[in-house]
Amino acid sequence: MDLHEVRRVRATLALFVADVLASVPRKDQRAKGDCYLRGLMLDGRRKSIQAMAERLPDGNEQNLQQFVNQSTWDPVPVQRRICERLLPLVDPVAWVIDDVSMPKDGRMSVGVAPQYCGALGKRANCQVAVSVHAASDTASCPLQWRLFLPEDWAADSHRRTRTLIPPEVTHREKWRLALDMLDSLADWGMTPPVVVADAAYGTNAHLRAGLSERGLTYVLSIRSDVSAHPFDAEPEAPERKGSVGCWPQPRYRRKAPSVAVLATSLGQDAFVPLTWRQGSKGELRSRFAAVRVRPAGKAVERPIKAAASAEQGWWDGVLPDCWLLAEWPAGAEAPSEYWLSNLPPDTPITDLVRLAKVRWRIEHDYRELKHGLGLDHFEGRSWPGWHHHVALVTAAHAFLTEQRLAPKAPQPGPLSSRSSTPSRTL
Repeated sequence: MDLHEVRRVRATLALFVADVLASVPRKDQRAKGDCYLRGLMLDGRRKSIQAMAERLPDGNEQNLQQFVNQSTWDPVPVQRRICERLLPLVDPVAWVIDDVSMPKDGRMSVGVAPQYCGALGKRANCQVAVSVHAASDTASCPLQWRLFLPEDWAADSHRRTRTLIPPEVTHREKWRLALDMLDSLADWGMTPPVVVADAAYGTNAHLRAGLSERGLTYVLSIRSDVSAHPFDAEPEAPERKGSVGCWPQPRYRRKAPSVAVLATSLGQDAFVPLTWRQGSKGELRSRFAAVRVRPAGKAVERPIKAAASAEQGWWDGVLPDCWLLAEWPAGAEAPSEYWLSNLPPDTPITDLVRLAKVRWRIEHDYRELKHGLGLDHFEGRSWPGWHHHVALVTAAHAFLTEQRLAPKAPQPGPLSSRSSTPSRTL
């Protein structure tokens, strides 16, 4: 990158910062935000405040520490402005719910606890953040974040006080945090075309019900042991015996099989070969089948029964139907992946497959956010500090995404996901 190009990027970044950080009240704070973003995007393996300050010509560690850890600027309007800029640009086919773990030592960093850490593939001391991303086949961006607060933090007044956790914040399950984010985005006038998530979320019937209640469509990965009735199964009510007592309620008289059993029973001939995208080594292709089923289980039935009883005083026992999408790779002994979707019955299987597989973009996001932009390099401990850092990392990611999608963006160049850095002298 020559000097002219460096100056062009600096000017573009200055305009970006002026817009995205317009809600930050003071000019000197916005200048520190510009400095912090440059630090995140410059070369360097470690993106802690000390390391960035040493690399930046105008870096001041004390000033940056104060801006991120002690300042009271609100990161929410910053995140909202990023969403307003990036959503039209990305033009997502889906929003993806996911979470990311960040290994941490000690017990005083906000939200840290022994829990499953995806980064290490085992239970370890870490922080976990739930996120919602807008994704297309060509780009993606984080829309919102929620730091997961484990149960043992909820009543620990000492650690809550030390880390400045707001009084209204308490323990909430990850699927509830996901719904909270979708509600917040809806308040901003932003709604997803389709919601996508992995099996850790899709298997949860409460999340699926919450999405349906909000009028949102989804394609959610599920575990193989999720139960569902065949589409043509019908509830039955036995004849009433005697003249006293309640009338027997209609229900399904046969135990619902697992989706693995349902998919396998279709036979391999029902699975058709489909290509969902072009990968770096050629077409990504496998065999899929899609059938209508009726998901079962107490967690599914209870809210449906309660809603029907409240509205009309009784329930006919019929469970709603949806799509079951299954993948059976060539040469495999059985299906390997399963998804449930409440998209309309006339949805082509090609659309179901494309949406089910769009999550790969989020793994790309996380690699860039963590390895290129220092998402998990924050060394502060406080609730405000963590949220300030994450908002600024998201802003850096948004800026790089805008540069990559610009019509005349240099290709290939240092804005690639491999380096995620415009220049050493930015």
